[in-house]
Amino acid sequence: MFSCQLKTNPNESLNQIAEGYVKLVLEAGLYDPYFVDAYYGPEEWKPQTLTDENAEIPVRELVSKAEGLRNQLESIKINDLNEDLKLRYIYLAKQLAAVKGRIELVGGKKFTFDEETSVLYDVITPNYSIAHFESLTQELNEILPGEGNLTNRLTEFKKEFIIPKEKLKEVFEAAIHEARKRTLEHINLPENENFVLEFVTDKPWGGYNWYKGNNFSLIQINTDLPVYIDRAIDLAAHEGYPGHHVYNCLLETNMVNKNNWIEFSVYPLYSPQSLIAEGTANYGIEMAFPDEEKIKFEKEVLFPLAGIDSGKAENYYKVLELVAKISYVRNAASEAYLNGEKTKEETIDWLVKYALRDRASAEKSLSFIEAYRSYIINYNVGLDIIRKYMENNSGESADEKWLLFEHIISTPQVPSNLIEK
Repeated sequence: MFSCQLKTNPNESLNQIAEGYVKLVLEAGLYDPYFVDAYYGPEEWKPQTLTDENAEIPVRELVSKAEGLRNQLESIKINDLNEDLKLRYIYLAKQLAAVKGRIELVGGKKFTFDEETSVLYDVITPNYSIAHFESLTQELNEILPGEGNLTNRLTEFKKEFIIPKEKLKEVFEAAIHEARKRTLEHINLPENENFVLEFVTDKPWGGYNWYKGNNFSLIQINTDLPVYIDRAIDLAAHEGYPGHHVYNCLLETNMVNKNNWIEFSVYPLYSPQSLIAEGTANYGIEMAFPDEEKIKFEKEVLFPLAGIDSGKAENYYKVLELVAKISYVRNAASEAYLNGEKTKEETIDWLVKYALRDRASAEKSLSFIEAYRSYIINYNVGLDIIRKYMENNSGESADEKWLLFEHIISTPQVPSNLIEK
């Protein structure tokens, strides 16, 4: 199917490969329910819905298609390409490798955690010792009020900062409005860009952006667990502005509509694209609300809207800063669980002890790991990669930082390329 003669024009050759890539992702998605996160390409490219007779994933056939596309790609001499096409070439190569790896994983192939993250997300997560996490929890122990179990004390302390359910809509709308306003001061978005905000339950994640194409997103916030006041800005910026919604709008505008690079009309969730998406979405919080501006807006606007007393806010933010540093505990827990080194109960206990999650939150974290496996690394490893790249390559002014940030989220990027610079 993919052995046809490539065009002599390199961009046209890449277009052929890109079409095969999109169709392969869509076909693989038939057997992998979370795989196709978004698609807004030609309707006729969508494969027929599976019947009971062909519900088993045809691993060998799909892997053969992926390898055929890779071979076509390798027949193009990358040194003959201009800089834009080199980025496109590398992006397609990394994405194809991830698609092949995910097909093999769904088909039953065993990967270690590091092998999985390397193939799917183009990175290997840093490893930290138990002593590292224990030192961070000791710092928390010194500033949290009360005595006894640290997880219980943290849970009790944070109760005062829960957004009442009847206030969620008002608080989140204010947060998204401010994040959007700040983003539009630096990035031009299509006039028709828009979103709908929904509150949902019974999900393994805290928030989700479902990009529908034509510059429209459905943003969902999960209310299974308490939503704390700091999460409003976090999710508004991460899922919306300048995070996932802006990222997808710019890719559709620049890559699909302007360049006709059809590979960006599909978003395979388990791929290097996700590390870029999650890393920039998390860094986007800092872009929209740099330094103390996030805390200032929360205390002056969101705390009153939620009916929360800001008197203890200073200590709350000190606690949050330390809690953020132990995020790699979830990566370690995911690795141990997926490698078969810890049982389900042991993993939950570990998250309670070292991630300082209450039981319900630890169980929710495990449900995410069971649903999305090593995807969890994209949030903190992605953030660290994007932050370091920004610090190494952007100027000092806000305009220079926004210009580089916009470049990252509107061009073909892969993690290994950013790590090297």
